[in-house]
Amino acid sequence: MAALARWGSNRLLLENVGCSLLRTLTQPAFCAHQAKRYLLTDDILKLEDFQQKKLAIKYHIHGKKDLYFEMIEGKLQSHGIILRDELKTLLHLCQTPADVEFAKQVIYRYHEENKNVMFGEFRFGPIFLRLCYELDLADAAFNLIKDQTLRGFFSDCTSFNILMDMLFTKGQYERALEVLVEMRNRGVKFVKETYILAFAICYKLNNSHSWKICTNLLEEIELKGDHLPRQAFCFAVALALKRNEFAVAKSIYSQIMNTDGKLCNNLHFLIKAHTGTMEDVLHTLETAADTTGQQFVKKLEFSDQGLAFVREKLKHDSGLHTRFHSVYTRLQNSGQISADTLDDMLCYTPHARTHNLHLLSQRKVSRRTFRPLQSALLME
Repeated sequence: MAALARWGSNRLLLENVGCSLLRTLTQPAFCAHQAKRYLLTDDILKLEDFQQKKLAIKYHIHGKKDLYFEMIEGKLQSHGIILRDELKTLLHLCQTPADVEFAKQVIYRYHEENKNVMFGEFRFGPIFLRLCYELDLADAAFNLIKDQTLRGFFSDCTSFNILMDMLFTKGQYERALEVLVEMRNRGVKFVKETYILAFAICYKLNNSHSWKICTNLLEEIELKGDHLPRQAFCFAVALALKRNEFAVAKSIYSQIMNTDGKLCNNLHFLIKAHTGTMEDVLHTLETAADTTGQQFVKKLEFSDQGLAFVREKLKHDSGLHTRFHSVYTRLQNSGQISADTLDDMLCYTPHARTHNLHLLSQRKVSRRTFRPLQSALLME
């Protein structure tokens, strides 16, 4: 019993140390990105999972990181074969930009040796991109994914999506668009996250070129019959409004299946403000204000930015302006005016999809004997 107690206390000590080190390892990486809104869900970025694997490999190496790097460098100099697991371990051991520079040399060698047998093999692209995301090395990731000598190494949509997301958070929209074009040129299939990023990038650029890409993508999606996520539709609507393509914005909005929520409500309100009469706009606001106090009616929220646009349009009509001022006060008093801009509403991080089916599954192994429960019951 004493030995068991000592083992239990040692195990708890190791768990506490491990948790402390994990917090130390993960905290700097997330601090750099918490202030910015990224567009990929956590189950796509998988930064925390990546950092946990880094911690596990660090303990497996037992502080011999430098020796491991020297061993790999020796292989480079002697033209030895770089094994898959060696590169995998190396990427998880990288802690600094200098480490990543060395890892790039190994990637080039590995790809040169394996580029003809990459089909069905383990994909290193997402690991490298998560490493660059963690260490804030957008330039290194961009240059490598654009390098034609590495064609085939980044053959998965996840690598391109992570890089576009990284560039998006940095405001490097032109470079993000280059990555999107590179992805298309290499024939990498677009998934729903790709479309969200594509329309978000076009929305941020807001020029004739990005508008053309946006409309071409919409036509392509319609021809293919693909499903476009609501967030992507909303970016397209917002870009159309920016480009003064109000009829197009209305048409795109009509394709959104579920328009519940603050974002869609404000997009619809802006479309109405641009295409309808001011009488209709005021009626919409007055109807929303009249729902105050009704228990089972959801109160609509309006962006102060959109209301400011309506106020500006009504400034030369004293009668309508008075009505607007009255309804604005009522909406303000009932908490139906939001300080969020349209951009704030658009650039949100989607929640990861969680499945709770595992809660319904029955336990099949005994917690006491670690043997199958069915066998244990039969023996009893």
